Amino acid sequence: MSTQTLDAIPAEAKRVAVAVIAGLIAPILDTTIVTIGFDRLAAAMSASVDTIGWTNTGYLLALAVAVPLAGWSALRFGSRTVWRTGLAVFLLGSVLCASAWNIHALIVFRVLQGLGAGLLFPLMTSVLVAASGGRALGRLVAMVSVPTALGPILGPVVGGVILNWLDWRWLFLVNVPVCLIALALSGRIPDDRSQSRTPLDWVGLMLLAPGLVGVLLGLSNVHAGFVRADVLIPATIGLVLLAGFVVRGLHPRRPMLVDVRVLGRRAVASSSVALFFFGVASFGAMLALPLYLQQIRGESVLAAAFVLVPQGVGALASRTIGGHLTDAIGARRVAVAGFAVVAVATIPFALVDVDTPLWWLMAALFIRGLGLGVLLSPIMSASFVGLPSDMKHDASMVTRTFQQVGGSVGTAIVAVVLTAGTADAAGFRDAFWWTVVLTAAGALLALRMPGTSAPVPALQKID
Repeated sequence: MSTQTLDAIPAEAKRVAVAVIAGLIAPILDTTIVTIGFDRLAAAMSASVDTIGWTNTGYLLALAVAVPLAGWSALRFGSRTVWRTGLAVFLLGSVLCASAWNIHALIVFRVLQGLGAGLLFPLMTSVLVAASGGRALGRLVAMVSVPTALGPILGPVVGGVILNWLDWRWLFLVNVPVCLIALALSGRIPDDRSQSRTPLDWVGLMLLAPGLVGVLLGLSNVHAGFVRADVLIPATIGLVLLAGFVVRGLHPRRPMLVDVRVLGRRAVASSSVALFFFGVASFGAMLALPLYLQQIRGESVLAAAFVLVPQGVGALASRTIGGHLTDAIGARRVAVAGFAVVAVATIPFALVDVDTPLWWLMAALFIRGLGLGVLLSPIMSASFVGLPSDMKHDASMVTRTFQQVGGSVGTAIVAVVLTAGTADAAGFRDAFWWTVVLTAAGALLALRMPGTSAPVPALQKID
């Protein structure tokens, strides 16, 4: 264990981390906060719940389109400028969503929100690497990943509280003060623009963006079955486009939108796979848990939301510990242990019946949260082990994309199991067993991660 690993977090890096946290809170909560209001929105907009679901699907698809642009934009215009642009676009989208006059307008404005959020997420880790010089990266990632871990957990809670006392428009207006604070702090984000004027890889963009959209669109429709045109056609087209992007990127003749060769580095590849299974473990279960509490246990929307609070408390409690352990003993051990805890704590939900006390489920959720809380720090920081500074944006985009696709896969698997199974507790037990198995698979694959959290070499000094 090197002495540099135990260095204190640089003061400037702490300032940057606070700015990053402020900028991520609203976009991350917004990925889940709207879901709990589907029934209310359907009534207000005179639309079906399936149509309302496109407010979330459109947001996630737009986010997928914007993610590939974030790295190139940061190099061309600087992370600070791109960060401010993402916040401004998300803020505008939030205000427009609150003023939407029908469901079609709301979907369009949610797409605008997704474009803004997609510019922010990939920059989270790369700006920390630039600000800290790779020192104490595990603890820094632990700081800024609090919104990322708690978003799927606290989003439904915040949405339930808002809808219990306020109009649905406040689901979006709540973002306004948060975004204004984030914009005020955005001057702390590094201005790391490149001196070179790298042209945009339009061919790569035309392959990658629609490729991701096709795969995610297919996964979003898989709840009604795999063998359907609205699943197979977009997913197949998406996979073909993504394959074309990868093949083209293996032997590039000019600067690429995303350098896929970064996956040739063990640290990036293993962290990307681990983030994929983190998405599966977190988002898959978060689809099943609220439905189980409402449909099987008969809990109200607000009560079900509050039952999930212990998981958020557990994740928050273990966040700092995860960062310290990552810097002290290495990412691999912490990630494997985190996955194992999440898998074990999910087993009780695969064994419950309608008479199981809620306090027992809440205790299991707290332990599950402890595991989720320690996972992001080792996985995300490990992707930068031994990575040259000119690859940090590519690594950020690749790992973020794997996490997002993993979340979609986890949600799709749980939806398929619930749809194919029965409508009683047995169907939910099957879904939870799937989550347990996939989380355990994440623990096994995390063994491929680097055993250390060495600082990133050769980072250039930035203003």
